[in-house]
Formats: sequence, structure tokens, C-alpha cells
Amino acid sequence: MQPISYSRAADTATAVAAVSADPTSDFLAGGTTEIDLLRQNVLHPRRLVDINHLPLAGVEPTPEGGLRIGALARMSEVAASPLVRERFPLICQALELGASAQLRHMASMGGNLLQRVRCSYYRDARSPCNKRDPGTGCSAREGFSRGHAVLGASEHCIAAHPSDVAVALMAVDARVHTLGPQGERAYAFDDFFLLPGDSPHREHPMEHGELITAIEVPAMPLARHSLYLKVRDRESYEFALTSVAAALSLVDGTIADVRVALGGVATKPWRARRAEDFLIGARAIPENFDQAARAELAAARPTPMNAFKVELTRRAVVRALQTLTGDGTGSPA
Repeated sequence: MQPISYSRAADTATAVAAVSADPTSDFLAGGTTEIDLLRQNVLHPRRLVDINHLPLAGVEPTPEGGLRIGALARMSEVAASPLVRERFPLICQALELGASAQLRHMASMGGNLLQRVRCSYYRDARSPCNKRDPGTGCSAREGFSRGHAVLGASEHCIAAHPSDVAVALMAVDARVHTLGPQGERAYAFDDFFLLPGDSPHREHPMEHGELITAIEVPAMPLARHSLYLKVRDRESYEFALTSVAAALSLVDGTIADVRVALGGVATKPWRARRAEDFLIGARAIPENFDQAARAELAAARPTPMNAFKVELTRRAVVRALQTLTGDGTGSPA
């Protein structure tokens, strides 16, 4: 690992100025992913600016009934917050299923949104990877791709987005607040994560030196009746093969409102808008849940190794919606 200089920022403006002035510098928060990538010779910053002492932690209610989550709030703190547990149980569940207890105590909410993909080719500095070294190729397309994306992929990248809580936040229309060289900005959550297209190395619209300061979750009464379902190879700490964040409200057995987002199967946290459109006004029955899932997954483009994810995700969507509508079996279709 190459030598790296270190400094500690006293305030947000100083942190932004320090990083934006040096293209080889980066912010350091929990470091649970960043330090790994430094050791693997994937990232090469020459300077790290420690932001852990900035006043960007905490979870606060908004006057409208939503939440404002500080970018430096730790995953474990947010998951334990009575406000989050009451108003947005899917966020708590996603956080608790997203990492081991040790990692949740260290990892920050802002850092979680920016964590890099778990593609083994990205993390192997010797393998061609367009996300790490643009223009070198995508090794996963002809290589081992069992855990990779079936939605939102391109010819240049098929890596699946790794975050769990980002999927839950996508379902509830969160916004990301930042401070950068050009001042304060706010991004709709769907706009904050970019599809790979022909530039997979660019995952977010932020400029260098732009710092996440908070995550805003708007008031959403139906989110009180929500869940996060994660399917993985083992019950202990593991990344999702597929996951579903869902919330809904019923009126006389008909779906009045619904939110669905998918994880583990797409190159970004995936809002299942086709499924939502199908379900609004439909009867809350398994046959409709199945058709909604099929409508969303019609755009899937799997590899031979991860084709199973399409059927697995269909079943997971049906199971999540059955669970929310009171089918006590919770069994896959």
C-alpha cells in the first residue's frame, strides 16, 4: 500500500475545500470498504481527510413527519432509533440485515450509499474492469457472474449494487443532501445512482470534493406497514442474491398505494415502477403479485450463471407482498 497523508477536518467547509482542491484526495468516514480497497490496491488516494468529527450524525424528525438522517450517523444508531423503527421499519430491517454488528457500529450512512461494488474483478487490480480502469473491458461478462446484475446492466458493466439500506431508501423516495465546491445540492434518490451505460466508472452525479451531509426521508404513512426481505446464500452476514423493499396500503382488499424496490439484481438500487403501476388499484391476491413481478422482470438480461435470479426475484416479490397483505404462510409462489 502506498504512503498516504492524513488530516482531520474541523468543519464541513474545510473538509470540502481540502478534498476539492486535490484530485488525489478523498474523505474518510467509517472506512469499512475504503480501507479494504486501499489494501487491495484498487483505490489510490494520496491524502485522506477524516470527517468523523463533523456534526453530521444523528436522526431527527422533520416537521412534516419524515426523517433527516445525518451522513455520519452509524448504521447501528439509525437501526436502533425509535423514530425509524416506528415510521420506516423497512429501513431498520435493511440496516440490520446489511452487515455484521461490528460493521454496523463503524459504517456511516453516507458511506454506505457510496460503497463500491463487490465484483471480484473490480477488486482484483490485475483483472480488466471498466469500472476501475475505463476502457479495459468487463471481465464478468465472460467470467464468473453468479452474483451480478440482471437489470440495468450494459455491455461495459454488469456489477450489482451492494447496499441493502439504499434499496429501502429508494422505495421511500429519499433525497440525498450534499455540500460541494458549488454549494449545497439535493438529489432525488433515483437520480443519485447512475446506470453504468458506457461510463460505469461514474456511479454518482457528484463532483470531486462534494460531501454527503444528510439523507432526507419524506413523510410516508404507508411505510409504517413495510418490510425488507433479503435472500442470500447463508443466514449470517452475506450480500443479497436478491432483495425486496416493499410498503403498501389496502382499501377493502384493493391496493391503494404501493412501493417496491429491488436489490442484489441491478446495477443500482432498483425502483420497480412497472410492478407498482400494475399493482395500484389491483386486488391484493398472489396472482396479481406474480404478474406485477413478471412485468418488472421482463427487462432482465441475465447471464447463464445468474439466470436463476429472475425466478428467485419473482418469488421474493410475491412473498414480500403476501407477507404485507396478511398471508401468514409467507411462502414463495
